[in-house]
Amino acid sequence: MGETVRTLAYGSWPSPIDAALAAAHDGRPEDVGFVGDEVWWTEPRPTEEGRRTLVRRRADGSAEPVLPAPWNVRTRVIEYGGRAWAGVMTADGPLVVFANFADQRLYALPPGGEPRPLTPVSPVGGGLRWAEPQLLTERGEVWCVLEEFTGDGPTDVRRVPAAVPLDGSAADDRDAVRELTDDRHRFVTGPRLSPDGRRAAWLAWDHPRMPWDGTELLVADVRNDGTFAEPRTVAGGPEESIAQVDWAADGALLYASDRTGWWNLYRDDVPLCPREEEFGGPLWKLGQRWFAPLDNGLIAVVHGRGATALGILDPETGEVVDVAGPWTEFAPTLAVHGERSETGAAPPGGWGRVAAVGASPRSAYEVVELDTSIGRARVIGAPHDDAVDPAYYPEPQIRTFTGPDGREIHAHVYPPHNPGCVAPGGELPPFVIWAHGGPTGRSPLVLDLEIAYFTSRGIGVAEVNYGGSTGHGREYRNRLREQWGVVDVEDCAAVALALADEGTADRERLAVRGGSAGGWTAAASLATTDVYACGTIIFPVLDLTGWSAGGTHDFESQYLETLIGPYAEVPGRYAERSPTEHADRITAPFVLLQGLEDVICPPVQCERFLARLADRQVPHAYLAFEGEGHGFRRAETLVRALEAELSLYAQVFNLNPRGIPTLELNR
Repeated sequence: MGETVRTLAYGSWPSPIDAALAAAHDGRPEDVGFVGDEVWWTEPRPTEEGRRTLVRRRADGSAEPVLPAPWNVRTRVIEYGGRAWAGVMTADGPLVVFANFADQRLYALPPGGEPRPLTPVSPVGGGLRWAEPQLLTERGEVWCVLEEFTGDGPTDVRRVPAAVPLDGSAADDRDAVRELTDDRHRFVTGPRLSPDGRRAAWLAWDHPRMPWDGTELLVADVRNDGTFAEPRTVAGGPEESIAQVDWAADGALLYASDRTGWWNLYRDDVPLCPREEEFGGPLWKLGQRWFAPLDNGLIAVVHGRGATALGILDPETGEVVDVAGPWTEFAPTLAVHGERSETGAAPPGGWGRVAAVGASPRSAYEVVELDTSIGRARVIGAPHDDAVDPAYYPEPQIRTFTGPDGREIHAHVYPPHNPGCVAPGGELPPFVIWAHGGPTGRSPLVLDLEIAYFTSRGIGVAEVNYGGSTGHGREYRNRLREQWGVVDVEDCAAVALALADEGTADRERLAVRGGSAGGWTAAASLATTDVYACGTIIFPVLDLTGWSAGGTHDFESQYLETLIGPYAEVPGRYAERSPTEHADRITAPFVLLQGLEDVICPPVQCERFLARLADRQVPHAYLAFEGEGHGFRRAETLVRALEAELSLYAQVFNLNPRGIPTLELNR
C-alpha cells in the first residue's frame, strides 16, 4: 500500500530535509592527488568550524582523515585559495606538505610524525601565503606560488613562483626561500616542470585583466642549480585566456586556450580536439585542473558545454571517450597515477588510473577513480549517501529561455516536489530565482540539499546561468562586459517572468537570491525591477565605488574595469549601478546575510547599504556571523541562514512551514 498523498498549500509541505541536514552536506571533496598508489583529497567538515581535512584512501579501500582538528588544509592565496597540499610516498611512508589556514604557513607532515613548519610567519599585512605546492624531493624543495604582503593594504602584495627548502631552514628565515623568477607579473600559477627537468611552464596575468580575460603562458629553462633563465611568452595575450598548462610525457607543451572562443586543448600550438565546448574554465583557484596527461600520450579531460563530463582524449585522432556512469558533472580537479617527479620517471605499470570528483542531480560530489586499462570508473571516496529518501530530491529541468534582444538564457528549473504532498488545484507555487556567484561562473546541475530544502516544502527554485556565465563559450561570457547589473538582472527577471507567464510560478510570489556576485544581482534586482516580492542577499557587493577603491582584495580589485567599465572614463556608471546608491528604490522585504571576517565583500558594504535604509519602512533583517568569511562554512551558520531565508519567504508569501524559527524583520 502506498502512502496517502496529502493536499497542502505550497510552502507548508512537511519535509525530512531540515537545515541541519543541508548544512551537514555542504561543501565537496577537492584537490585529489595520488600519493604513491593511494588517492588523497581534501574534504569539508562543517561541524568542525568549517575546516578542511586531508583524507587518505589506503590500498585496502579504507579512508581516514590524516590531520585532526584544528588543522585546516586551506590556503588564502588570492583569497579564493587553491590547491593547498602535495605528497609523495617514501620508503618510510607518505611525506606531505600542506598550507594551514590559521597561520597560512606551509607545513611538512613526515611519515609517522607531526606537522612541522617550513615557512615563517610574516609580521606584514596579510602575511606570507603559499599555494600549488609540488614536492621535488631530489632537490629537497617544495615549488609553489608565494604571495607576500608588502604593506597593510589589501593590494600591497607581490606573487612569484618560489622554492621552499624541505629541511625547515626557512621556518624562521624568509631569506631561505628561493624565488624562482622576479615579480614582473601581478599573478602567477605554480610552475610545472617538464619530464626531463630542464624547463618550467606557468601562467601569468596582470591588472586589470582577470585570468578568464587574458593570460600569458611562460616557459623558462631550468639551470643545473635550479634557477630559471629568462622566461619567454609562448602563448596567450590580453584577449586569450590560457586556463591550464602541463607537459606531455614526451616533453610537448599542453595547454587549454580560448583563442577560438572556446577553451580547447593544444599541443605545442596544434589543436587536439577543436570543438565548440570547453576543455577549461575560469581560474578562480590556483591549481584547478581540467586535464591531466597520461604516460601513453592520452589525456584525461573534464569537458563539455554547459555540463562537464570526464573523458579520455586521444590526441592522435582527436576523439574523446567519456566515462560511463551516473555522473553528469565533474569538478576541475584531476590527478593521474604517479605524477611525474623531476626525473620524469613513471611508476610501475604507468599512469593507468585517473582520480576525479563527480556528481549528478541525484548524488552529491564524490571521489571517482577511472581505470583506463578496463574503462571502468567507481566511487572510492566521499561516497554519496542518501540521508533521506531520494524521492524527496528535486527533479530538475534543463531549460533555455529567451531574454531581451532574443538572446538565449540557460537555466535549471526545480519545481516543487514532495512524494507525499500536492497543492490545491489552481494554486501556483512560489519560486526563488538563484543568481550564482562570480559573476564569471555557473550553477552546475548537481544535487544540492539547500535546493531540496525549499523544493521539498513546496517552493520552486530556478538557477539562472545568466549572460556572463561560463560553459557556453567566450561570446556568452563576454555579454557581461560593462553590463554587470544590467544583463544579469535582465536575464534573471526574464526567467522569473517566463515561469510566471507559462503558469509554472506564481507571479505575485517571486523572490531573488544570491551570494557574492549573486548577492549583487539580488540587491540590484530589488533596486531596479518590480519583479520580486522579496529577496535574500548573501555576502554581497553593494557599493561599486567603495569596492573598487581599496574596498576589496587584490585579485578582484580591478575586476570592475571590465564588468562596469574603466573608472577613469565612466565614474558615474559606478554610482548609477550600485544598490547602495539606490536603496531608496527598494520596497520589497529582504534578509541580508554577512560574514564579519569577509575581506572580499567586507561588512562595511552592508553597513552603508543599511544606513541608506535607516529612515525607510522596508521590512528587513541583517544577520552578521562571527568567524565567517566569504562563503559560510560552519554548520551553525548554514542552519541559521537557511532558516532565516525560509522564514522570510513564509512571511512574505503567506506560507506555513513547520518548525522554523520566525525571523524578526525590522520595519
